[in-house]
Order: sequence, then C-alpha cells, then structure tokens
Amino acid sequence: MASSVITLESTPTWAVAVVVFVLISISICIEHLLHLLAKYFNKSRRKYLIQALDKIKSELLQLGFISLLLTVGEKPIGNICIPKSIGETFLPCSDPSNDSPEEAKCEEQGMVSLLSRQGMKELQYLIFVLAFFHSLSCILTFGLGMAKMRKWESWEAETRTLEYQFSNDPRRFLLIHQTSFARRHLRFWSEHRFLRWPACFLRQFYASVSKVDYFTLRHGFITAHFSEGSNFDFQKYIKRTLEKDFGVVVGISLWVWILSMLFIFLNAHGFYNYLWLPFIPLLMLLLVGTQLQGIITRMCLESREKSQVVRGTFLVRPSDHFFWFGWPKLLLHIMHFILFQNSFQLAFFTWTWYKFGFRSCFHRKTEDIVIRLAMGVLVQVLCGYVTLPLYALVTQMGTSMKKVIFPEKVVEGLKRWRANARRNIALKNNYTSARPSLDNNTTSINTSPSFGASPSFNLNTSHCVKFDQPSSSEYLAVEVKDEGKANSANRETKDS
Repeated sequence: MASSVITLESTPTWAVAVVVFVLISISICIEHLLHLLAKYFNKSRRKYLIQALDKIKSELLQLGFISLLLTVGEKPIGNICIPKSIGETFLPCSDPSNDSPEEAKCEEQGMVSLLSRQGMKELQYLIFVLAFFHSLSCILTFGLGMAKMRKWESWEAETRTLEYQFSNDPRRFLLIHQTSFARRHLRFWSEHRFLRWPACFLRQFYASVSKVDYFTLRHGFITAHFSEGSNFDFQKYIKRTLEKDFGVVVGISLWVWILSMLFIFLNAHGFYNYLWLPFIPLLMLLLVGTQLQGIITRMCLESREKSQVVRGTFLVRPSDHFFWFGWPKLLLHIMHFILFQNSFQLAFFTWTWYKFGFRSCFHRKTEDIVIRLAMGVLVQVLCGYVTLPLYALVTQMGTSMKKVIFPEKVVEGLKRWRANARRNIALKNNYTSARPSLDNNTTSINTSPSFGASPSFNLNTSHCVKFDQPSSSEYLAVEVKDEGKANSANRETKDS
C-alpha cells in the first residue's frame, strides 16, 4: 500500500498547537538565557564579550534568513533544469543512490533538477550544523586558552613582590649571556634561519610560554609605552585584548562564507579531499606557532646586537617588522580561518552521519573517518591550549598599543570628562558671543585729547588705555571695581 503524505489538512489542531508551543517555549528560553548572559557581561563590564554575543545573535538571525530563503525558493530552484550530463559531474559519491523524486517539469524534458527539494532540506541542516560547530569551536578554543593563562595571574602578582623588584633592580648590570631569557633563546641554532625554524617548531609543544618569556615581554611592553617602574597590569590587558579578538573570530564574514562554498565544492569524489583537506588547518596552525616562537627569538637577537650589557632586566623592543608583512593582526585572521575550517570538517562529518548514516558513501573508508576526527580534535586542543596563549602574548609586541589599554571604568571616565569639557566650552562660547563688548555699567569713551591721539579702552578687571600713536610717553590707566562703579582713578602724565 502506497503511503500518502499527511498535510495539515488531515492533522489534529491540538497536535499543531502542541508542536508550535514547544518550539516557541524553546526559543523564548534560549532568548532569555542570552539576555541573562548579556546582563552578566554588562554588570562585569565585559564590553567586548557583549559585542561577541551580539555577533552570535546576528549570525543566528542571518542563518534564519537563509533558511527562510531556502524554504521559499524550494520549488522555484527545484524547477531549474540542467542536462543529465552536467548533473552527473562533481558528485560527492562514486555511485550515488538517487531516491528523491525529480520535478515533473524536468522529467518531461529528460533533464534533472539543479537542486531537488530534498536536497534543499538537507542543505538547511548543513548550514545550521556549521554555524553551531563554528560557535562551539570558538568558545571551546578561547575557554582552553583562558584556562591555561590563569597561571599568568600569579606571574603578574609576582612582579609586585620585593624579591622581583630586587632581582630586576635597574641599578644592577649583567652581561646578556647571564640572563635567563638569553640562555633560553640564544643557542647555537639562533643565528641560522634553517636551524632556528625547526627549533621554534619543536619549542611550541613544550613550555610554549615560559615565565621568563612573560616577564621579559611584559618589561619590554611597559618600557615602550609607560614610564619605568609602572605597576601596569599586563595580564588583565592581555585578557581584554583576547576578549576583543574573540569578537572577531566568532563572526562569519563574507570571505569565510566564500571559503565554505569552496570547501563544499572540493567535497566531490574525484578530489579525494579526506587525504589532504583535514591537514590544512593543522599545518597552518603549526606554521603560526613556529612564527610566534621565532618572533621571540628574533627580538632577543636584535637586543643582543644593540648592547651586550643588560641594565636590570633584559629589554626587548616591540616593533611591527617582526610580523608577517608588518601586520600583527594578520595572525588573528589566519586563526579565524583555521578555526572555521576545522569546525567545517567536524560539522560536515556530523551532518553526513546524521542524514546518511555512519557508513554512507561520504565515509566508506575507515581512514577517512579516523583522519577527520583525529585532525579535528587535535587542532581544537592545540589551538586552544598551545597556540592561543602564545598568540595573546606575542601579538602585544607590535609598534603601537591597542585601544583596550585602558580598563572600562577609565574609558567611561574619560568619555564623561570629554563630554563635560565640550559642554563647558560650548557654554563659554555662547556666553562670550552674547555678552556685549562693554558692561552695561560702563560708558564707552571716544574723545580726542589735546595731545592728538585717539585712545582705545579695554575695560576689564584691570583697564588700561593705550595710545595708537602717542606724541609723547603719555598713558592713561583706569581701574574699575564693583561692576563698573569707579572707586578710584589715576591719571599719570609724563613729559618727554
């Protein structure tokens, strides 16, 4: 017996009402949780996390709009017909099973649909799974990074102890090779590029950020942007910077969407993408970690070339020329790409597992499953626990400091002071333009004295009368007090 499709015409109204009520309740709960989270961030003055949350909301709104377009365009897109020879190219499976019915219009013409209605529904699942995994991947990555950087709080507290101040007394002088930072980075391989890169590649896997690296880079940052001996909290500054960068990474920009479409295209059977595509995020991540370690070593080498003697603490000088193309923010965009590509791999695997089964034509080979899962987990852990803390520290060593240098309370205070200053200046200008040139109780003097000069008066708290072209060294001094009432007047005349 052929199964007929049940529509809303033959569905009980109570069933429709129950399903709609459950969906609306879930939506309201999620919205309320997001509102509470935003309220918590606002209370704790985490402005950049609020911006990141707003980006997640806008991303969900964008995906909802895409889903609406797919639903509305399901029939028009399904009626777009293409030749069978073109429809059988770049297939994801070598022997796909075509169980979905074609549109009657295309069947009559002996053609196939550009994208069937069933394919449109499956595509909606892929888009939502991709957005979910991308947001989850960013949150887990930054959560792992923040967890590892918690020990930096104790390192920052140590900089305020007497022992640290004594050991880094600027009145003490040391040779470079006697400092811990130089002993860590100045080795036999440091001056040779082909030896330095493999050493920096291996160093990122053990003690990627040591205490001596943190202290030295902190000292270089404070010396470059603050006065010597400043008690600037470098760890909180890094934390605020990372929160701002999180708002960039969690979003999905236009170029990220273009790359996602490219990845979908490369999932065709003939490309054998499971043998190379999952390794791209790992290779790029290892390259970024190697570059960050190399920047620390190069800063050490540059400081050694300028001086062989260290005063107090080893001093490194921040500069943009250590980074690729002199652009420190490029590393942030690369990590954005890495996280998105990795989340796409995991999302695509989860989507195909859910829609087509674990052993579908997408994953018939065991090595395909093992490679995708292993690379996805490895990149996630390595990026969050190793590369992200290193990135957060080293990218502060650019030429200029970032806007988050001031805490949120200080920024709000400066904004209030600026607004008050502008208001006071505006009031003063309005008062000056509205006030007459002379007070109401004063009388303008316009006489021609016998000595042949035209006097000009400037009546204020102390009033002086100067002569344009005096024929002699005569001058007139008038002092007015009590709102223009003359209590005393002195006239002095000197003959040349």
